[in-house]
Amino acid sequence: QVRLVESGGGLVQAGGSLRLSCGASGSIFRLDAMGWYRQAPGKQRELVASVTNGGSTNYTDSVKGRFTVSRDNAKNMVFLQMNSLKPEDTAVYYCNAEVQERRWTVYRDYWGQGTQVTVSS
Repeated sequence: QVRLVESGGGLVQAGGSLRLSCGASGSIFRLDAMGWYRQAPGKQRELVASVTNGGSTNYTDSVKGRFTVSRDNAKNMVFLQMNSLKPEDTAVYYCNAEVQERRWTVYRDYWGQGTQVTVSS
């Protein structure tokens, strides 16, 4: 079993910053891509940013230039630095990781429990 635990959400005023952290633990042989998704009320879950184990990053257009995703491979952690936050960034943010639990097995997607980010205007 693999567990992802997020931290760092909260309430912030527009223009402010937050840093989300997510740690993966459990039966992990190898981690591939890690990233962050978000889901606002009444909307579908969407990819915010992701980073491969080689460091290649991908961002949704609405956060480019404001958010930065990074990871610490030695600690199995992924981070999301969110600057210049806007009310439309308000959502539950979920950590995601593609995990290979044992050698020669397929990668599986794992999710954290989610952390609320609320940006007030």
